Amino acid sequence: MLTKKGKYGLKAMVHLAGRPLGEPTLVTEIAVSNDIPKKFLDTILGELRNAGFVNSKKGKGGGYTLAKPAHEIRVGHIVRVLDGPLAPIQCASNTSYRRCDDCADEKKCGVRLIMLEARNAIALVLDNRTLADMRALTEGDEANLMFYI
Repeated sequence: MLTKKGKYGLKAMVHLAGRPLGEPTLVTEIAVSNDIPKKFLDTILGELRNAGFVNSKKGKGGGYTLAKPAHEIRVGHIVRVLDGPLAPIQCASNTSYRRCDDCADEKKCGVRLIMLEARNAIALVLDNRTLADMRALTEGDEANLMFYI
């Protein structure tokens, strides 16, 4: 499940994707426009900066900008940075796999197999959609969307 941190981070990134390339946006503007607590957003944007998704500049004329064009940023990557693995349980994760202590045979474990299927379905969508796709949805610009199967 997407946490508030993940949701707010995605909303902030969509906001930045709607700004002219390289034009800094103040945290306060992002927070007010998206109904996100500013202090929480400061923390989220710091994590996104550390992960290389945004750049920040302090002082007059400062703010946040996308570090790469929106069409190069995958939604799944943002979610993983903010919320961790996409899998509902660790034994179904590609990036943070850990075998369950109580599992006798994970190849026959119904819980793992369904959670693996769920993880793969989520990854199929999130890893094949970009920040530009998300921004286009907010603008109702479905003609510019590219779908991958």
